Amino acid sequence: MAERPLLRVDMHVHTRASYDSLNDPDGIVAAMDARGIDRIVVADHDELEVALRMAARAPDRVIAGEEVRTAEGPDLIGIFLTERIPRGTPLRETAERIRAQGGVVYVPHPFDVRRRGGGEHHLAAIADLVDAVEAHNARTWGTGVNEAGEAWARARDLPLGAGSDAHTAGEIGTAYVEVPPFEPNRASFLAALRAGRVAARGTSSRVVAAYSAYARVHHTVFRG
Repeated sequence: MAERPLLRVDMHVHTRASYDSLNDPDGIVAAMDARGIDRIVVADHDELEVALRMAARAPDRVIAGEEVRTAEGPDLIGIFLTERIPRGTPLRETAERIRAQGGVVYVPHPFDVRRRGGGEHHLAAIADLVDAVEAHNARTWGTGVNEAGEAWARARDLPLGAGSDAHTAGEIGTAYVEVPPFEPNRASFLAALRAGRVAARGTSSRVVAAYSAYARVHHTVFRG
């Protein structure tokens, strides 16, 4: 019997539900197709509604998640969430609430302090609850920052993830993992990550930061 093809999964994508993103949800699947991406994790900042709607419309393409700004400062992503976790929830409680929903506790850009990475101190506080670590984030530009996160994960035998952290359609697929097919649940996805690999480690142009700055202003003006 022929082996089923590996799936390309970009594990960190934003829509314009995030305050600093211009990504139109209706155009994201087309952008995925253009870049050869099979699935994405939509992880808007402190929002879940759009991700849930997208996952309901395209369950074979979109996984619902949320990137939570915790009380201590670091961001934490929950994958396979069904209920929003409020911004400002304490770090450990956020991880526990992700687990309580049957979700995956995924640490984004863990050593990128400029972008709300937690660093060693905050990681130590939730090390027993971390399920996977972002080994490559395409918007992390500091030398050795992605590598530090990967080393921390490997030292603890944790699965590795990767994502574009796309805030614009053109960024989707800049970084991704290749994994065997999985069921839409925590256990199956983590098993697939362990059997897969970080397959693309692209870096977005620093120009994308200007788009995020524009998005912040746009959202402030038009959302009040």
